[in-house]
Amino acid sequence: MDETAVYDARIELVDFVIEVFHDTPDEAFIERLLAGEIETPGDEVNDHLDAGFAALEEFIEENEGRDPAEVTNELAKEYTALMVGPRPNVLPHETYYRDDTEFIGEGLADVEASYGAAGWNPPEEYGEENDHIAVEFAFLRNLIERQRAGQDETVGFERVFLDEHLLTWLEQFTDHIAEETDEQLFVAGARIAAGTAAFEDEIVAQLL
Repeated sequence: MDETAVYDARIELVDFVIEVFHDTPDEAFIERLLAGEIETPGDEVNDHLDAGFAALEEFIEENEGRDPAEVTNELAKEYTALMVGPRPNVLPHETYYRDDTEFIGEGLADVEASYGAAGWNPPEEYGEENDHIAVEFAFLRNLIERQRAGQDETVGFERVFLDEHLLTWLEQFTDHIAEETDEQLFVAGARIAAGTAAFEDEIVAQLL
């Protein structure tokens, strides 16, 4: 796989996680999934990514031929019950899963410090705390895009962010999602998130 294809694949993985978790998945995204416009690799990558792609394929098979609007409506209900509440079972925030900080406590400032060190501000449209999975993956996307543009210093920022943030909580989040829902799109999103972090860990190790 050439360098351009690797960058495209990295960004596609990150964008998938953002699409699944930044809010209830929108109809255009679901329509693309059900139309087969998002391909999964045929080769094994790592355990979490492989399991995530399998869950995604199961979601597509389960909903083949259905009206995307109907599927989107069902997903919105499950997303709200699972991750919004009023009493959500899963909170897709780093500080919820970290033992060394309180939920939305001082750990949030540590996440924000990583953003600030790299000169990045979270997008306002997400409307979530800055340790939300979609915000953290938006930051990861920014670093990858800047690496593609030749900003080599962003590799170091990513190394720190992986070690101090993403790799510390995504496996727990993934296990929790799998325990709390049978909705395969959300299981796929969580597993692909954890697998992407592991994939990025390998890439960054090669770049440094």
